[in-house]
Amino acid sequence: MALLIGVPKETAAGEKRVATVPEVVEKLIKLGFRVAVQSGAGDAANFADDTYRAAGAEVLPDAATLYAQADVVFKVRVPTAEEVAQLREGSTLIGFVWPAQNPELMQQLAAKKLTVLAIDCLPRQLSRAQKMDALTSMAGISGYRAVIEAANAFGRFFNGQVTAAGKIPPAKVFIAGAGVAGLAAIGTAANLGAIVRANDTRAEVADQVTSLGGEFVKVDYEEEGSGGGGYAKVMSEGFQAAQRAMYAQQAKECDIIITTALIPGKPAPRLITAEMVQSMKPGSVIVDMAAEQGGNCELTVPGEAVVRHGVTIVGYTDLASRLAKQSSTLYSNNLLRLTEELCKAKDGQLNVNFEDDAIRGLTVVKAGEVTWPAPPLKLPAPPAPKAAAAAVPKAPAHGHGPGEPMSGQSLAIVFGMGALLFGLVGLYAPAAFLSHFTVFVLACFIGYMVVWNVTPSLHTPLMSVTNAISSIIAIGALVQVAPPLDAGGAANRPNALILGLAVFALALTAVNMFGGFAVTRRMLAMFRK
Repeated sequence: MALLIGVPKETAAGEKRVATVPEVVEKLIKLGFRVAVQSGAGDAANFADDTYRAAGAEVLPDAATLYAQADVVFKVRVPTAEEVAQLREGSTLIGFVWPAQNPELMQQLAAKKLTVLAIDCLPRQLSRAQKMDALTSMAGISGYRAVIEAANAFGRFFNGQVTAAGKIPPAKVFIAGAGVAGLAAIGTAANLGAIVRANDTRAEVADQVTSLGGEFVKVDYEEEGSGGGGYAKVMSEGFQAAQRAMYAQQAKECDIIITTALIPGKPAPRLITAEMVQSMKPGSVIVDMAAEQGGNCELTVPGEAVVRHGVTIVGYTDLASRLAKQSSTLYSNNLLRLTEELCKAKDGQLNVNFEDDAIRGLTVVKAGEVTWPAPPLKLPAPPAPKAAAAAVPKAPAHGHGPGEPMSGQSLAIVFGMGALLFGLVGLYAPAAFLSHFTVFVLACFIGYMVVWNVTPSLHTPLMSVTNAISSIIAIGALVQVAPPLDAGGAANRPNALILGLAVFALALTAVNMFGGFAVTRRMLAMFRK
């Protein structure tokens, strides 16, 4: 018989999310499962019971009834001891568990002979695990909401404006930590028009910060900060001292600080001291996204927004829940993708396959046996280095390549040969040919100096412009189509062949000119923010 997936109402204070939504219920049923939802589970996220019934789910009156019938339970928050007691022995629990922070809970889950998949233990190093990565989904929403909360508490516009009533400077926002939440906050603040600065211990995220419209503020201390798995590591005392000095400077200059620094299983690092808060301008705002783990700011009160030294410090622990409908939709999609991995046969049964690295990492308890922590991932060996390429012989002293200026000796030889050739042509060629030849030589020289001394990566936009500018052919074609008058005032009309070639050349040149400028504009637009 197909397993029954139960979705209870979350009991944590202020929690508005629900573990699945009506849209996902339909997809779970297509996988062969039956779905039951506790009455009122989705009310806070604007998913009424009737929408679940319409999607094919059964609505049960209370949590006790649901837990007694469910073979699989989808949850958002960590289950309480009372909820664990109500779970059916041998059933499966999927949701946030945080086993490192909840050792007693792990023993309670094992005592009930449960199979527990902790969505927070997903091996994020695996690229195929991204579709199941609820931590990333929730962090992105939290980063967005942090900026919205900051804007609500801030007393000005984020973007600068010049109005008849006066000039409004743009807000300066500093974001500590450029993980998923930090990057979401950077993008949101930049889109609102603020001047955004950000810092992270991992130097490799600097390009990501810049691409979202922020400025990466580097700590004046060299140390690698990547801790693996997408997280930062605990830095040395020397680095932390240099970092605090940088934060102190940013606190004096910026209007809004958003902190996101958090390492799973460890208390939140203290980044913003009381002295830094006191140095901030009155009316400034701090949003501490690590408040649930103690906070990055020394004066943060978890779950509250307080004012200290004229600075509003927002310590809400439910940022994702404040966008309940959006976060519920993303979270339920993450659980759906996980369920698809567990039920590839689409027969309404779960297969917790320990041969699958992603499933093995997620499983913290299997049939009552604690299996956390999972063994290290067996990542594929790096490819063997290719044989060293044969050494490229050095060019002779007088040689040069694209983007390299000619040596003085080579330039003198070229100019000498050119002068000799030009002198011979001047002695024996007709005067009319000489004038055209002069223009040709000058055009070749200018083209050489313009193109050869330019970095190769710029050749495409450069050539498109020079093609447009070099369309002096249009002038020659116009002269043939409408030749000048002779001394008697009569026009020297060309024959039909020359006239046809001139018109054809004029058409091609027009395409070349307009096309060259069009290509240049498109390429330059790629580099504009």
